[in-house]
Amino acid sequence: MFKKVIYILIFAATLFSCDQNNKIIEKEYFDIINSKLTGDLAYETTAFVEQYWRVVGNTGFNKSIYKIAEQLEKEGFIKEEKAKQSDLLTYRIETRSLKKPTWESVDAIITIDGEEKPLLNHSTNRNMLAINSYSTPKEGIKAEVVYIENINELAKTNVKGKIVFAETHPARIFKTAIVEGGAVGIMTYNNPDYLQPEKNKTSIQFRSIPLDTVKKSWGIAMSFEAKERLKKSVLKGKTTLNVKVETRIYPSEELTIVADIKGSEAPKERLVFSAHVQEPGANDNATGVGVALEMASVTAKLIKEKKFIPKRTLTFLWGDEIISTRRYVNEDSLRAQHIKWGISLDMVGENTDITGGSFLIEKMPDPSAIWTRGNDKHTEWGGQKLKLEDMKPHYLNDFVIEKFKEQGKRANWEVNTNPYEGGSDHVPFLRGNIPSVLFWHFTDQFYHTDNDRIDKVSKSTLKNVGTAALVSAFELLNSDKDTAKEILKNIENVSVSRLQEELEQGLLAIQNGGILEEQIEIIRAWEDWYLKAANSVLDMVKDKDLMNANIEATKKKIKEEVNIVLTALKSN
Repeated sequence: MFKKVIYILIFAATLFSCDQNNKIIEKEYFDIINSKLTGDLAYETTAFVEQYWRVVGNTGFNKSIYKIAEQLEKEGFIKEEKAKQSDLLTYRIETRSLKKPTWESVDAIITIDGEEKPLLNHSTNRNMLAINSYSTPKEGIKAEVVYIENINELAKTNVKGKIVFAETHPARIFKTAIVEGGAVGIMTYNNPDYLQPEKNKTSIQFRSIPLDTVKKSWGIAMSFEAKERLKKSVLKGKTTLNVKVETRIYPSEELTIVADIKGSEAPKERLVFSAHVQEPGANDNATGVGVALEMASVTAKLIKEKKFIPKRTLTFLWGDEIISTRRYVNEDSLRAQHIKWGISLDMVGENTDITGGSFLIEKMPDPSAIWTRGNDKHTEWGGQKLKLEDMKPHYLNDFVIEKFKEQGKRANWEVNTNPYEGGSDHVPFLRGNIPSVLFWHFTDQFYHTDNDRIDKVSKSTLKNVGTAALVSAFELLNSDKDTAKEILKNIENVSVSRLQEELEQGLLAIQNGGILEEQIEIIRAWEDWYLKAANSVLDMVKDKDLMNANIEATKKKIKEEVNIVLTALKSN
């Protein structure tokens, strides 16, 4: 009997050892995930989603949501209402009635009367119809064009029964032209310079007009080519347009899909990846949808193979930009308390040789969003100058930068950063005091245009972003005191580099007439940032007392470097 017990114990220990040996360890994350995450599923999903002009509640948006659900089920995710307590992979589709009807474009064609070639055709310019445009009668309408060169003159011009043509955003003139002026429709152009409109002559950046259930009018956004052609015609003399527009406006519901991979030790604590579905482009944001889905797929496979067991919960959220994420953060205060990290996947698959947009990590608000200089640069999207009280000191910035730079070295892939600018799903997290960054590309010469199609997407970029993001997630999900210690070492290194860079910039500023006191203020701001970033590693450990000595050592190193930098500044 004793021998039998010993045998059982040895057998159990062997099984446990095999199970332990089967698990991937932190040092293997890059190798394993690079071999598993190919970019294929992300690319296939991107290709499916980008077929559709996606507005919340419309056909394309809903088909995209159900496509995600179908793939999740293939990977072993179970609908929450059918799941057992022991099921680790679950998902749900949240359904809410829309307060306003949804909208989708169907078809449109516009010709200048007397000319055979269309001015615009929906088959080649699917962004030409402004969101919320109504259909014309089936036979179309025929009306004279009035060119408004100076917007201030619009209210004084008789446009009743005519088509207003202006170089501005359609929403800016909608009330004056349609509601008050009685125009039958508006034709507008306002592509920004970073789209290189004289080069990309057929690009149209999508636009919207107010939903008007009384006037039921329409708005047309134009390409540079169409704008120049129409302008030439109206300046030559009376110009009449033949316009046929077909859209659908109907009551619908809002769908949001949430997938959870339950943590084994602290399931309430979680990391959330958010990818918005709406918008009509491939890179924006079918790529975010696709990368998130392949990341969920790879994680599910590794869990089934017992190669990865997350201590904390990993959540994937697909829905309406900012709105779905804001709801996820705000609607359940208890859940929000346990969201430890939030990451936005937005425009993450670009072929940069074609688009021109570099891959970027948009940092949490740090002093570079107040004093943007040296290697820090805002994108053409731009950013409002922040204040010291807007700062969000945390280790997440430098942690993900390090992981993405590592993937960059492995794949010969360029990774850059930009100061905080806002405008995507990282914003609701940050407003909820949840550490959050944005992964994206900019400047993109096809941003928000109907030339943002699958041919501008790179499978290798999808793979690189997905791999680096998933490695980051795995390390954070299973982080502990050892992870915290490694991050503290990184904080020491990057803080020294940053302070040296700021010393260099400060000396240059003083040489050019800058004030010493302002340069000291900048150094102190970075000191405060990194001291608080060092404290933030406590969110990884249960026994915070175990980290105090390490944190104090890191803070001491930062303060020493600050003193060196300030001495150098004051002595010049």
